[in-house]
Amino acid sequence: MSPHIRNTAWLLLVAGLAVATTLAWRQWTRPTIIEAEQQLHARQFLAVLPEQTYDNQPLNTPLPLPGEQPLHSRITAAYRATLGTLPTAVVMVSQVQGYNGPIRLTIAISADGRLIGTQVIEQQESPGLGARISDPQLNWLGQFSNRRLDDRWALKRDQGDFDQLAGATVTSRAVIAAQQEALVYFDQHRTLLLGSPAHE
Repeated sequence: MSPHIRNTAWLLLVAGLAVATTLAWRQWTRPTIIEAEQQLHARQFLAVLPEQTYDNQPLNTPLPLPGEQPLHSRITAAYRATLGTLPTAVVMVSQVQGYNGPIRLTIAISADGRLIGTQVIEQQESPGLGARISDPQLNWLGQFSNRRLDDRWALKRDQGDFDQLAGATVTSRAVIAAQQEALVYFDQHRTLLLGSPAHE
């Protein structure tokens, strides 16, 4: 066998071993990577819920969505948080039409019907205007924490309780409507969503 053929065969062998090793490594580490990605997704998704308020894995068991959908928004998923055996909250995924496109929110509601918090998980609003709904420094969504269904769910300019996002009236009204409708939906289906008699 000539040196040229021998060198080529050696290179092919080394390349084949490198590819096989890489594929085996990827296969071996893939479950760990997938699990880490799922945990990151869960942390981001459930960031609206204080960690000390639940000890289950809410995202592992989506709830059936009972009844008709709200008028202006759409509830696309719901998950129950529990602490021990007691339900503590329901996290809903809501989609509402904003100024430039759909806005997706996670809305956490406590077992007694109080809005724990809301976060944006997807939006296409105008940069510097409606897109600031998810700006943590501005924290516009913070004004809705601890509010209940019997609050006045409208902008102050519409005789409601809430400040609008400057320059983004349509976005502000859409997000307010989505949160109010999530509270109404929770109130209407409280027993089914919590999996137990209503907590007053």
